[in-house]
Amino acid sequence: MRKLNKLIKLMVFCGALFMVSCETTDLDLAQNPNALSPEQANPDFFLNAIQVNFAYFVESMGSVGAQVTRIDYMYGRDYTNAFSPTGFDGIWRSAYQSMMMDIKTMNTLADEGNLVHHKAVGEVIQAYVMMTLVDFFGDVPYTEALMGADNLNPVADSGASIYAAAIALLDDAIANFNATATADPALDFYYDGDWAQWIKAANTLKMKAYIATRLVDGSAVANFNAIVASGNYISSNADDFQFRWGTNEIQPDTRHPRYSASYTTTGGTDYMSNWLMDTMRGDYPDAWLDWDPRIFYYFYRQVSETPGIDGPADEEVLECGLYSPPAHYAGFVYCGNPYGWWGRDHGNDNGIPPDGFLRTLSGVYPAGGAMDDWSFSSKVNGDGNGGNGVTPIMLASWTDFMIAELRLASGDVAGAKTATFDGINKSLDKVTSFAVPTDRFTAITDFYYGGIDTMIYWFLSDTSDKWDAAADKMDVLGEQYFVASFGNGIDAYNFYRRTGYPTTLQPNIEPNPGGFIRSFFYPASYANTNANATQKSGVDVQVFWDTNPASPGFPSSN
Repeated sequence: MRKLNKLIKLMVFCGALFMVSCETTDLDLAQNPNALSPEQANPDFFLNAIQVNFAYFVESMGSVGAQVTRIDYMYGRDYTNAFSPTGFDGIWRSAYQSMMMDIKTMNTLADEGNLVHHKAVGEVIQAYVMMTLVDFFGDVPYTEALMGADNLNPVADSGASIYAAAIALLDDAIANFNATATADPALDFYYDGDWAQWIKAANTLKMKAYIATRLVDGSAVANFNAIVASGNYISSNADDFQFRWGTNEIQPDTRHPRYSASYTTTGGTDYMSNWLMDTMRGDYPDAWLDWDPRIFYYFYRQVSETPGIDGPADEEVLECGLYSPPAHYAGFVYCGNPYGWWGRDHGNDNGIPPDGFLRTLSGVYPAGGAMDDWSFSSKVNGDGNGGNGVTPIMLASWTDFMIAELRLASGDVAGAKTATFDGINKSLDKVTSFAVPTDRFTAITDFYYGGIDTMIYWFLSDTSDKWDAAADKMDVLGEQYFVASFGNGIDAYNFYRRTGYPTTLQPNIEPNPGGFIRSFFYPASYANTNANATQKSGVDVQVFWDTNPASPGFPSSN
């Protein structure tokens, strides 16, 4: 509760700063007469804004990564037009004109006052932001990006050089966290001033960089394993790098963005992914003991049947329930899942019917919504946990999946299984302990499953059998990595392009959607206004660490 109160106070106090940060529309970073000057500024104010803007950045980019990997629903029948260049303008401004410009200004003040912990937090955030921009767009401005009026047309740096700079930033952050500061930040929304935890986060982001570049850097795997051997990384749920949202609705709105999009006076506005819900219902979807227990935390069903799937067809609210699946959907979920798990297929670009109080909503994790307890009632703003959710940035479970990937790639199947199930168990523990179950949920799980612990036991047993029987273990690893990544698909998007797995993803509803998005079009505000920038010819341009075959053809689930 103390952190929630801090969040509300911070966002009220810093609201003007956020507005100033978002006024401009390109990389013109000339001094704004309405903004604080360095002489007037307090480094705490800058760091506060940086931390909150960072949470929104991760939430936005994580949603895009989740959409293309079927963790979230993606609107758009062909990959070239699914995401427009203008759609990334806001996040581009947030990265350059808000966070990194604020970091640059804050660092001037931090250097003057020996505020090394302020600087270290900014370095971790900047490293993550820059790596993410490379992951999504490829070569982007960095060394010339923050020169303001001295250079209005910054040249893009290579993705490889930016990754190297990000690792150097993380190394410098670790040194600064270990140093003695004259004063500490007034507010730390991530680790509440525990600098040892920040060091673990910095080391884990280095692991993230090393595994991303393992196809192009012969030393990356050894560097990754050296951090694992040190033990000084995010290895337990207590170490998780995440942002906690509040429940305040207005002045300011501190609720989880997924909550505010799902719990409205007119019902839900976001659709859930049919593929993810189908995957979590297991290989025997009608056998409740096979269901992934996290499904009741991730999603909330407003109805008990899905029209045309296990209930009467209804053309007005779910037209596809009247039709047979297209030929290329053989073996995949189509239109919706039974028992009210009502979402949308990958690439479905139909209009929006009056189903806001019928479709499945975001649940209690990570959005702070309602837990599915078979009550099947429509939800509105204020229901559930009121938006008191989290945005995961780097979790202990994800670290285990990274370790499993390298073990499997090296041929250590037994070690890969151990690491995979370490990740699954940590994810299960995190999600199922995220909120206190309702009495109804407890009563039903006790009656049908013998309790949540028994449900977890059977799920793990079935998943272990699936691993042992799988001809390609990477499919099982990839599916479980994606399930655990619900809430932030950035690393899932990287994993998918790096490995091509899982091959079990639901295809686009369009039979010929074009090549998969290997990187996104540059934001329009950058490509159209920077004389040194050229828009990409298509979304098939591969980032520097992606040396896999070209699309279409890779990845195979398209």
